[in-house]
Amino acid sequence: MGGDGTAARVPQLRLDELLDELQARIEDVRGTRDRVHALLESVLAVGQGLDLSQVLHRIVEAAATLVDARYAALGVIGADGETLSHFLTVGISDEEITAIGRYPTGKGVLGELIHHPEPLRLTDLTAHPSSHGFPSNHPPMRSFLGVPIRVREEAFGNLYLCDKRGGLDFDPEDETVLATLAVAAGVAIDNARLYDDARRQQNWLRASAEITRSLLSGSPREQALTLIAERAREISGASLADVSVPSSEGRLTVEVTLGGDAPARLGLTVPVQGTLSGAAFAAGSPVACADLAEDARFGAGPHRFDGLGPAVAVPLGDASGRSRGVLLLARPVGGQAFTEAEIGPLLGFADQAALALELAARRSDAEQLALLEDRDRIARDLHDLAIQRLFATGMTLQSAARMIPHEAPAERVARAVGDLDETIRIIRSTIFGLRVREEAGPSLRAQVSQAVGQAHGTLGFAPRLIMEGLLDTDVPDNLAEDITAVLGEALSNTARHAQATRVEVSLRATGGEVVLEVTDNGIGLPDGVDRSGLRNLAVRAEKADGTFTATAPPGGGTVLVWSAPLVR
Repeated sequence: MGGDGTAARVPQLRLDELLDELQARIEDVRGTRDRVHALLESVLAVGQGLDLSQVLHRIVEAAATLVDARYAALGVIGADGETLSHFLTVGISDEEITAIGRYPTGKGVLGELIHHPEPLRLTDLTAHPSSHGFPSNHPPMRSFLGVPIRVREEAFGNLYLCDKRGGLDFDPEDETVLATLAVAAGVAIDNARLYDDARRQQNWLRASAEITRSLLSGSPREQALTLIAERAREISGASLADVSVPSSEGRLTVEVTLGGDAPARLGLTVPVQGTLSGAAFAAGSPVACADLAEDARFGAGPHRFDGLGPAVAVPLGDASGRSRGVLLLARPVGGQAFTEAEIGPLLGFADQAALALELAARRSDAEQLALLEDRDRIARDLHDLAIQRLFATGMTLQSAARMIPHEAPAERVARAVGDLDETIRIIRSTIFGLRVREEAGPSLRAQVSQAVGQAHGTLGFAPRLIMEGLLDTDVPDNLAEDITAVLGEALSNTARHAQATRVEVSLRATGGEVVLEVTDNGIGLPDGVDRSGLRNLAVRAEKADGTFTATAPPGGGTVLVWSAPLVR
């Protein structure tokens, strides 16, 4: 009986073992099925978005969930192919990130996947020969799994997973799951990048159309330049945008500034050699750098780019290939470098903007021609009609004066004849001025009006302009050049330093002298302001036998008065 009982228990034990093994396999199958479902859900979640930043965050979160990792990160390889330009993390709090400091750039173990884009599993990452240890305040990490992400066979970045929960090591199945997710991530990233490129291209086209409409509808050139800078800054995500134009001295003058310390940059004149804008202007093609403030190639000119990193300068070239100016865009230190994918559409936008500026210049030339033709007509009418009638009236009065017996009325008629002679002289002088200006270029009135109009874009409001006297006939050319130069310097200083909300410009040619007065309601004359510009104005006045004063009235603001005699 005992032997029979033992024999009966043996099959029972074997059956239990088989059942346990079957149960284990069922659990394995169930676990595999659940993991496959989780992988499919992660692939679907990653592929749903089109915003690149959201897609990258979903990839990191999905990777941590799939392999049950405590920490996960995604490093995006920079344009140099050697370092990481972006680093996204999961599992580390914002406080910990702040305490750790700067994100890794791809040294040590992280750099292994950059130089050898193959999956890497480690039981203890600190024991790897490439390990450099952790920075201060960094949480300890042991197990490691890294997988590269490729987009169209191009290395995009790497997934880094650390510390599998439960103290376990990452196994081959984790590696397979993560590699599968990386393939799906590459497709999702490619779709997001294509969407971003299409959206950016659409924005550039919309901005180009807006600028063209603005210029062709009659907007001033300065307003168009400001619009170019605004749209380029918005679309590119830059923190700074400057537009520089060539000056008569062969340098570049910053005419439009947005972002950063804009008032300090406005009106600055910088050399072509040794500046990023100058390099693009001279080459006629875009020039980019990774760190504008520290790049040794562009150390010339005032230091005005502290805190700025990646930058690009794009020439505004016309149809003949001549640069009409340069658009400079810059991002903060640590920002993403400008890529070829961004610079290409930006160059197309710059060419379109330059073409619109050229069309506006042609329109301005046509308007100037029409103005000159109108001046010629006015001059003919004044000569053929007004002067002849005044002559006839004067002769009639002279004849009538001989027939007046009383002395007092006769004297009044004689004075009227004298007034008519003076009026004829003034009209003749005006006719001469109109016809001379057809050959000599824009009149002093036109130049002053243009300078005041250009100041609208830099000041943020339109200055008030008052002109009096025969400015185009009585003011000689050398004085006209001085006046336009003095006015430009005065308005530039006001825009950069005065912090004014109201500016008034008065130009008078009366009493044998010409007087230019620029008044603002700003903060006066700060002690720290460079007085070299004011000294230059005083030197000009001295050479013209005139005077220059700069005063701060008790009520606030600044009054600049420049004067010179009309006859020397």
